[in-house]
Formats: sequence, C-alpha cells, structure tokens
Amino acid sequence: MSIRNRLDISAYFVVGPENTKGRPVANVIKDAVEAGFTCVQIRSKIASAKELIQLTGEAADIIAQLGKSNEVALLVDDRLDVVLAARKQGIKVDGIHVGQSDIPVEVCRQYLGEDSIVGLSARTHELFEYIQTVDISHIDYFGVGPLHETKTKPDCGMDTEGNIITRSFEEIASIAKLSPLPIVVGGGVKFDDLASLAKTGVAGFFVVTAVAEADDPKLAAAQLVQDWTQEVYRNESTKNE
Repeated sequence: MSIRNRLDISAYFVVGPENTKGRPVANVIKDAVEAGFTCVQIRSKIASAKELIQLTGEAADIIAQLGKSNEVALLVDDRLDVVLAARKQGIKVDGIHVGQSDIPVEVCRQYLGEDSIVGLSARTHELFEYIQTVDISHIDYFGVGPLHETKTKPDCGMDTEGNIITRSFEEIASIAKLSPLPIVVGGGVKFDDLASLAKTGVAGFFVVTAVAEADDPKLAAAQLVQDWTQEVYRNESTKNE
C-alpha cells in the first residue's frame, strides 16, 4: 500500500532555510518528526533547485533513520522539477503541494504517478466553486488559510484586490463540511487555536514558525501534536455520548 492511501495530514510541518533562525533545517525536521508530526513539506522561495534537492534528500534520510518512511509523507512545495530530480537521484519524495496558480494538478499527477500525493492550496473564497466545477480526482487534500496573517507567506489569503482575508473558524467548518477531500489549515496557527480548529472537522493543522522559530522546536512540536490529539479525541468522545 502506498503512502498516498494512508496519508496523515493531522500534524503538518512546512519549512525552508529562511524559517529556522539560521539553524540547520534538517535538525528542525528531525525534531518535528520525532515529536510526532505526520507530514513534512519542503518550501523555500530563496533556495536554488540544487539546494532544495539536497534539503529534500536530508529530510528523506532523517525520516528513514527514524523508521517512518512509510508513515510520514515528504512533499515539496511547487517545484515539480525538484521532485523529479530528487527521485532521479534515488531520494524518496512522496509528492508535491501546489497552489491554484502553480503547475496544474493533472500535470503533477501525470508526471508523478498514481502512488504520489498531490496537495492543493485553495483560496477559501474560491474553494466552494473549485470543488463544484473542477475534477478533484488528481488531488489528495486541500490546504486552506490563513487563519491569521503570516509573515512566512505574506500573500497567503490575498484576494483579487490585494487584501489579506483571514478565515474564521465558522468559515473553515463550512468548508470542511462541504469538501469531499481532507483539509489542512494553516497561516499563523498557534497553540491557542487548536481547540477551536479541532471542532471544525478539518483533518489537521500546518505550521511553520510555531515549530521552526521556537526556542526548543522539539518541545513546541510535541506540545502541538499532544494538544491537537487531545482536542480531536475530546470532540470525538463528545459526539459519541
């Protein structure tokens, strides 16, 4: 069974060299995975293709060393060329994450194959129409946000007029109810958001700075995973009462 069929986006870590306060990215990824994060996305707007391939290889090695290659998905943001080149070098990359203005998902699927993961970021105000009008069979999950404004991706949530539109928990709950695919939510997510976010019915949360810029990334990651797991369990228990 491919990792695509058991994809877990409950605790999703996005990271690149510009996010870690100068610390080795590989070390922070190791902290996150050891702490229980279930998905890692390599994302950078400043790294060269060569640097991204190297970083992806380091991340794959770390995940393998921890015995989690069949549990923790490794994705690359936007760069289909990097995914293909990394695979050519024997690096285990599980898939790609793209935006609606990036490489079309059907092209990603064509080049990466049926066992690969393809995630899509969708602007919330466009997602309802997207779900109803576009073939989503090539996509495995939606990334939605921002919950808050975020410096790691300043254009996240930008509307057609250039305004940043953050999303309420009510809006996210509506999207989760409508979407036939799992949803992961990010954009400035903090510890205090997890209880409300878990109630929306989404599959998980994604973070950058909450882990990558933490004084102790492993501790921060562990607390996020623990809090999320507890909140999801609490909600499930309440539903079953």
